[in-house]
Amino acid sequence: MSVTLKSEIKKLIYTHVCIWLLLLAQMCVGHLKLLPHDQVAMPYQWEYPYLLSILPSLLGLLSFPRNNISYLVLSMISTGLFSVAPLIYGAMEMFPMAQQLYRHGKAYRFIFGFSAVSVMYLVVVVAAQVHGWQLYYSKKLLDSWFTSTQEKKKK
Repeated sequence: MSVTLKSEIKKLIYTHVCIWLLLLAQMCVGHLKLLPHDQVAMPYQWEYPYLLSILPSLLGLLSFPRNNISYLVLSMISTGLFSVAPLIYGAMEMFPMAQQLYRHGKAYRFIFGFSAVSVMYLVVVVAAQVHGWQLYYSKKLLDSWFTSTQEKKKK
C-alpha cells in the first residue's frame, strides 16, 4: 500500500511543480516585461506567497526514501500554510474582479487574450484539488507508516 500511495503523491507533486512553474513564468514575464502587460498581466498578490508552496513538495519527496515520518508531517503542515492558505486568499482577493467581469463584462487584465481572473481561478481550482488529494494521500501514507512502525515495535 505504501508504494502505491507514494507513487500517487509523487504524481501530485509533479503536477504541483508544473503549476508552480507556470506561475513562476508568469511572474518573471510580468516583472521583467518580456511581453507587454496586455498579453501577460502582472501577478496577483496571492501568487507571491504561493511560490513558497514548493517547500512542502520538496519535504514530501524527501520523506519517501527512508519513510521519514517527520518530513511527511512537516510537508502536510506546510502544505496547509504555504499552499492552501494562499489559494484561499487568492480566491477572496480576485472575487471583486470576477464579480465585475461576470456582471458587467469588463476585464482589465489579460493573459494571452483571456481574462486574467478567469485563468487564475482555473489555476486556483486545479491547485486546490491537487493539494487536497496530496493531503489525503499523505494522511493515508502516514497512517500506514505508523501502523508498520507499531508492528515493528511489538516484535
